Amino acid sequence: IDFSSKFGRQLSPNSFAAALLNFKTQFMPGKNYPDTTIISNIMAPGYLLFAAGYDFKKGDWLSLFFAPVTGKMTFVLDETLANAGAFGVEPAVLNPLDSTIATPGKKMRTEFGGYFKGAFSKDVMKNVKLNTKLELFTNYLKNPQNIDVYWETNIGMKVNKFITVTIGTTVIYDDDIDIEIKDDAGTTIGKGPRTQFKEGFGLGFSYKF
Repeated sequence: IDFSSKFGRQLSPNSFAAALLNFKTQFMPGKNYPDTTIISNIMAPGYLLFAAGYDFKKGDWLSLFFAPVTGKMTFVLDETLANAGAFGVEPAVLNPLDSTIATPGKKMRTEFGGYFKGAFSKDVMKNVKLNTKLELFTNYLKNPQNIDVYWETNIGMKVNKFITVTIGTTVIYDDDIDIEIKDDAGTTIGKGPRTQFKEGFGLGFSYKF
């Protein structure tokens, strides 16, 4: 689920003072297959971002949005994941004697920083359309040199008037998300931030009346 709404007041033919609201989460639980342990869920994480800044637009195919004032909230409403400190929230505090939970983990984390979003959508050749968007965020209050990255690219190809093919990829990097590091034998040897990749292929059928 990826919802965005942007409001702008025109300053010149291609520039706007603008504000953007964005919400992201996933729809179904995520698992590290073949393990059935849930590692992500709906609203775990969920991201709510509000940004105000400058938007440069070129027709309906290019938008470059710069926002030096941005608030970002990360939600982890799954209690197990929140207690584990997943997605950068503060983990639960355990009793030293019996390892029971003394203080539950936080279910929300707030950041304040700068944000950039670039979006490009255009036919690159006949019956082939490229859509790509790049989002960058830096937290002014903690490690501002570590920039969160979300880059999504989709290529849509119209085979004929009924069939379309879509190929897509997504790259994600967030310094606050620790991912298990395993050796060649599959043994966990630590945790740390890692670049994540997602690839997708879609086949669609459409008919216009």
